Amino acid sequence: MEMLLSGNEAFARGVYEHGGEFASAYPGTPSTEILETLARQCKADVYCEWSINEKVALEVAVGASWGGARAIAAMKHVGVNVAADPLMTLAYTGVGAGLILVSADDPSLHSSQNEQDNRFYGKFASIPVLEPSDSQESLDFVKDAFEISEKFDTPVLFRVTTRIAHSKGLVKIGERRTVEHAGFEKNIAKYVMMPVFAIVRHKMVIERLEALKRFAETTHLNTVEMGDTKVGVISGSVAYQYAKEVLPGASFLKLGLSYPLPMNKIIDFASKVDRLIVVEELEPFYEEQILAVGIPCEGKKFFSNFMELNVERVREGFIEAGALPKSTALPKQAQENVLPRPPALCPGCPHRGLMMALKKCGVNITGDIGCYTLAALPPLETIDTCLCMGASINHAFGIEKAKKTKKKTVAVIGDSTFLHSGITGLANVVYNRGTQTTIIVDNRITAMTGGQDHPGTSKTLMGEPTHAIDLVQLVKALGVEHVRTVDPFDQKTTLAVLKEEIERDAPSVVITTKPCVLFPSKLKPATKFHVLLEKCTACGACFRIGCPAITASSEKNEKGRAKSQIDLELCTGCTLCFQVCPEEAIQELKK
Repeated sequence: MEMLLSGNEAFARGVYEHGGEFASAYPGTPSTEILETLARQCKADVYCEWSINEKVALEVAVGASWGGARAIAAMKHVGVNVAADPLMTLAYTGVGAGLILVSADDPSLHSSQNEQDNRFYGKFASIPVLEPSDSQESLDFVKDAFEISEKFDTPVLFRVTTRIAHSKGLVKIGERRTVEHAGFEKNIAKYVMMPVFAIVRHKMVIERLEALKRFAETTHLNTVEMGDTKVGVISGSVAYQYAKEVLPGASFLKLGLSYPLPMNKIIDFASKVDRLIVVEELEPFYEEQILAVGIPCEGKKFFSNFMELNVERVREGFIEAGALPKSTALPKQAQENVLPRPPALCPGCPHRGLMMALKKCGVNITGDIGCYTLAALPPLETIDTCLCMGASINHAFGIEKAKKTKKKTVAVIGDSTFLHSGITGLANVVYNRGTQTTIIVDNRITAMTGGQDHPGTSKTLMGEPTHAIDLVQLVKALGVEHVRTVDPFDQKTTLAVLKEEIERDAPSVVITTKPCVLFPSKLKPATKFHVLLEKCTACGACFRIGCPAITASSEKNEKGRAKSQIDLELCTGCTLCFQVCPEEAIQELKK
């Protein structure tokens, strides 16, 4: 039987078919759908959870593996940075049942803050890296990953990219097959990484890597496809698909196991072709290792490590390399002039009300990972920093302690992000006698990645009711004495509370209390607003709040400036435009 599946859906199916019993993750594009698919389709056989962060996700998956269950932990590429602490020592301890760590990399930063190439984590930790090139391999390679993990007593890094994760293809599916493993067995020398045991295990890691190198030479994951011997191409992941489409007649060495590389197979392949070209996305991971053993090859000078590849970029690279004649270049397509569509906060987003109030406070605003980061863009332009999950609180504290700026600094962080990695930062502020105000924008969901639950929402990934963390009580337990809650749509009160807390000479927390307008289901507005054009003076105050529901009308004032209008299909009745209009031209629409 065949099904049309994305790479993420196919991977989830592979976990089900090949005996997976445990799956954990923290949601992050482009990995999120793996756990959502498992929870929706396979929860009778596979336990699924949203963990509080990626470090926890990997650690509980390790526990499940040691406890005898085939396990996976899934996360986006920057999530592996969070999980790197346990990962590096996990390479020493090894596993129980098979354990897969999914790294969903994001070339071109479609929804990320960087373009890092996580194949290097495999080399760093001395663990194998598998890279599927389509949806079918995303399913099939799960079996190989579990078997490699168990045979070599190692975690396996399963690296996909946005295009593999989200593109769809026909996939042959099968039945579920389980593999029995014993439960947890006491083994202090294997699982307790004190120096006396870790030094022995490090030797084992070195010996295991040599065994994996021998395995890489014979596995079906690395295949040779001989064609025209003028050009030999080494490639893997989605880059292989692009190269194969552009240069179908060439000879290929396709890498499914991308670390460790099959160097003897590469040497043999290189000897059979006149020229060796490496096509890979992002960093020269293959190329550097191949050059390091003295095999002449070319790659990154033709295929940039900036942004993701596509068929056209690969075609241009082969033309530049002389592997294709210039006549094969496609004609440049005419560029259409279209209006720019920058990302914006949704109509009715509670973050907008907070940012409008903060803009009047004259403060530095350190931001975090979440929808509210969009307030860095015009017309709000309020968020001043964004680095990584949980950093906003620490940035604000550092700016305060630097004592180089007269303006006060406040931190803004979302509810899911605060639980992910903000708690420790706030505890540090209290412990080290900071005086900053931290604002937790509690919209009751993990909104930016698609509306997933978290420990503050009272429901698990599998739909079970659970305890919801009370943010007010939590921050008080950390030692914050001054905790306020505000409705961000009430501009007068929000502004008054912010000013009072910002001037306080003690740490304080302000928590906004309006839910995301989209999740779990779109809120239905009780009222909508419209513009009385005869009263509108085109002052632009309503435009400056950045609501997509407010647009320019065809009517103009005496100076030729367009008056505003409100799209009633988009209006959520949040009242913010009503509150800022100095002419009272925006009024509630009577039913």
